[in-house]
Amino acid sequence: MQYLWAALGLLCVGLAVIGIVLPLLPTVPFLLLAAFFFARSSSRLHNWLVSHGTFGPMILDWQRSGAIRPAAKKAATLSVAAVFGLSVILALPSHVLLIQAVVLSGVMIFIWTRPSG
Repeated sequence: MQYLWAALGLLCVGLAVIGIVLPLLPTVPFLLLAAFFFARSSSRLHNWLVSHGTFGPMILDWQRSGAIRPAAKKAATLSVAAVFGLSVILALPSHVLLIQAVVLSGVMIFIWTRPSG
């Protein structure tokens, strides 16, 4: 079962990396899912993920209390804005931009409605 959790966590990290490199997927939800899976598979994998300077504090706060630090909220907002801005610059088709805008809006609403830690 540990290997299954680790594989799911690695898949989520891969999707998060794709979201950073190609502006098609939001990064933050996949990192939160990866933290969830890694916590169930291996403390080493979990520690590796939460050591990330930007997302680590947000993941730890989320796991402790469901709260997200204001600095992490701002960093996530800048990340989402950069992903969407890159999509516009790359002139992705309008239907892709629309779907991406809806998904990223949902991500931002989720992040900014969480209590501040």
